[in-house]
Amino acid sequence: MRILSVDTTTPSGSVAVLADQRLLGETSVESSSTHSARLLSSINLLLEALHLGIQDIDGFAVTPGPGSFTGIRIGLSTVKSFAFASGKPVAPVSSLQALAWKLRDSKERLIAPMLDAKKGEIYAALFEMRKERLAEMIPQGAYSPDRFLSLLPARRTVQFIGNGIEICRAKILDRFKDRARFSARSPFMAYEVGLLGHDILKAGKGVPSTELEPLYFRKSQAEEKH
Repeated sequence: MRILSVDTTTPSGSVAVLADQRLLGETSVESSSTHSARLLSSINLLLEALHLGIQDIDGFAVTPGPGSFTGIRIGLSTVKSFAFASGKPVAPVSSLQALAWKLRDSKERLIAPMLDAKKGEIYAALFEMRKERLAEMIPQGAYSPDRFLSLLPARRTVQFIGNGIEICRAKILDRFKDRARFSARSPFMAYEVGLLGHDILKAGKGVPSTELEPLYFRKSQAEEKH
């Protein structure tokens, strides 16, 4: 099964192509330019390098959120177009799950992915690795740093990952001290999105393009003004 996976939820956008769970190629770019200016060119570059066309893709995986509202819309609309034209299924994979999956081989079982949600908030969750699966211990959502950290088990070691760390690193250290672990893994998530998406598609749980919806945990700025 060939899978095209896309993540545009943060400035660290990436695209990957997998054959089942094997990575064939990936393009990863952190840039101030919008995803609309670089996503299609990244996809075309990757497919051309692999001598593949969209017709050779068996399914798609994409992050519907949480993250940048604009980035989410660009990623979803692009994948929706490909899926609609090809009739192939799509696996939606949360950006927080994809971040946590980067640490699937860590000796620390508790993983807290955190993304900067702006306005002093973070998108975050707590997962525990159980038999090669992520168990959600604290629900994914938008939190103030103080609220989220208060929910974590302070007496256990927790591994933190994501750009949300930078807005509350001092608070994490104050609460966890030497029980805090900070991941140095790259912020690019398309490969992990593809791995998790593969399991969804293989189980026949992919959705058609018409059922692909964004994963928002709060209203956009435009909606708030309205």
